[in-house]
Amino acid sequence: MATKLALTDLLPLPNTTTKIPRLGFGVYQSPPSVCLNSCLSALKAGYRHIDTAQFYANEKEVGQAISQSGLARREIFVTTKILSAGGSPEATYKKVVESVRKIGGEGEDSYVDLFLIHSPSGGSAARKEMWQALERLVDEGKARSIGVSNFGVGHIEEMKGYAKIWPPHVNQIELHPWCQQRVIDAYCQKNSIVVESYSPLVRNNKAHDPTLKSLASKYDKSAAQILIRYALQKNWVPLPKSDTPERIVANADVYGFELAKEDMQTLDDLDEGEMGAIVQAVKN
Repeated sequence: MATKLALTDLLPLPNTTTKIPRLGFGVYQSPPSVCLNSCLSALKAGYRHIDTAQFYANEKEVGQAISQSGLARREIFVTTKILSAGGSPEATYKKVVESVRKIGGEGEDSYVDLFLIHSPSGGSAARKEMWQALERLVDEGKARSIGVSNFGVGHIEEMKGYAKIWPPHVNQIELHPWCQQRVIDAYCQKNSIVVESYSPLVRNNKAHDPTLKSLASKYDKSAAQILIRYALQKNWVPLPKSDTPERIVANADVYGFELAKEDMQTLDDLDEGEMGAIVQAVKN
């Protein structure tokens, strides 16, 4: 039997006092006009973890949802990301502080719970500049934890040469049965880096996959619920995204059943390596 899971579950982030909710709510491609209500729906449904980014252009709306939710700020875990460096340490720092202000307001005590480098693609110098800006946020109390996204083993190892904070607290990568990224997943688990799963629903591209449909029928659940439960049982932090209130609720309703060991293996066997990625597999 797997450990019984609950919507309120938290995972400790390494070398911090911060804990991250095991289930997150993604807002990629959620237009600003829709994002606010989607986040409010998610918080009402029991989610306590929202994942945004500068690139998504909806940080302000996430902040508005937090302030309108009626929940204490400390009850909500919010993540954002920086995609590209600003061209100088100070310009990059200003970019990340702007995100903190959009989400948390202008007050001196505003903060984000987790700030990630969105991609390693800017090159080594840019990665260093962005990481050092994030470390400065931690020093100033504007970020409780920091991490990376789409980083392979080499990228994380490279950080040892300049990072004051290592390992990164989180690596957010594409993860689902067809793209399991086993090398970087094992590396992160070995180094106590929490692994977040973006695109856990494969953007609905696999809704008609016969194996997935068969399991959905067996457990009397939706394909999305099977995929989210799979991610949770893999010890990943899945970030399902929807702007449909009913699906937002359903995607959090994954705690009344457990995938049997043989069904986890069936899903494991669907792995197609980097060919199974719909966004990108990391370069190790």
